[in-house]
Amino acid sequence: MDERLRRWRLVLGGDADGTGCALSGQDAQMDAALAALYNGGRGTGEGGPGGGGDAQRGAGLGASAPRVARWLGDIRGYFPSTVVQVMQKDAIERLNLTRLLLEPEMLEAVEPDVHLVGTLLSLNRVMPETARRSARAVVRKVVEDLERRLAQRTRTAITGALDRSARTHRPRRGADIDWNRTIRANLKNYLPDRNTVVPSRLVGYARRQRAVIREVTLCIDQSGSMAASVVYSSVFGAVLASMRSLRTSLVVFDTSVVDLTEQLHDPVELLFGTQLGGGTDINRAIAYCQGLITRPANSIFILISDLYEGGVREEMLRRVAAMTAAGVQVIVLLALSDEGQPHFDRDNAEALAALGVPAFACTPDAFPELMAAAIERRDIAQWAERTLSVRAT
Repeated sequence: MDERLRRWRLVLGGDADGTGCALSGQDAQMDAALAALYNGGRGTGEGGPGGGGDAQRGAGLGASAPRVARWLGDIRGYFPSTVVQVMQKDAIERLNLTRLLLEPEMLEAVEPDVHLVGTLLSLNRVMPETARRSARAVVRKVVEDLERRLAQRTRTAITGALDRSARTHRPRRGADIDWNRTIRANLKNYLPDRNTVVPSRLVGYARRQRAVIREVTLCIDQSGSMAASVVYSSVFGAVLASMRSLRTSLVVFDTSVVDLTEQLHDPVELLFGTQLGGGTDINRAIAYCQGLITRPANSIFILISDLYEGGVREEMLRRVAAMTAAGVQVIVLLALSDEGQPHFDRDNAEALAALGVPAFACTPDAFPELMAAAIERRDIAQWAERTLSVRAT
């Protein structure tokens, strides 16, 4: 069989009329698995999941948990995990399989990923206890994978930024000398005949400070559209809370506000303390977070929200303006995820930009560098324009 025809046949689905290419064996099973999801439940090959080989019967997933579980097992055998995650997400959305995720058999069959965690968290309040145990195992696996991928990079970036944020005139090592500042401070000692500057005073970075250097407050919108951002924010919050030089608080909100700082030691428990969905009152959340800030000039406030405000918009903007005037470094992330361009309230984003507050989407891989830039009090708008491909304003 011509390999190009085979690939086109798998892409196009349907029958062999368009390509003159019939499928058999594992190709037919792959085709049936795809057809069950993307052909409106009409399968094509023999032996497909739920199909038994009859193309007229189709390979639809139906409303049966065992059939869906078999289908999930099939696609994990046919496709790489990244493709499986996309197909699972499409199945939940296209075929309304959310209810079936309440069943342990289903949860044991799925490929864990961030989107699935978001769906499970949205079902948290209606999930039976047997399914809740399986759901926790799924969530813990995803959280542990994220921590392995992101924690060390985050600690390294932030530790370096904390070390550099404190200046000293007696740097301990050559690597601690800030040469740009040292040269500027010693320009009066320039020797024209030797074309050099003789430094009489060094400027460098202090190291290994034990005291809290920065206060970080993460304020997370837990409306349904922010599910992936809630997952990533919880993992990063736990990492930040493990660093002695930071005092980290984490607050989630919809129309009410919940302080989950005490759960930062266990991001799985923290995630099950959220309640995805519902309305949004950003103003109320900011008002609560203002009360957590004790040292404005050394504080970083990160609002993670799509900015669709259900509360009092004018008061929200006044609060943000008051925070920045007091010296708080305010950053708005429209999303903390890999999902690309988010939907957000452009009017509110523009109003915040007019106050000097940058609003943009950030990927999890870029977040450690963002935190380092914030700790060093660099221009975050410039950092975002230079570093991130997705800009909101």
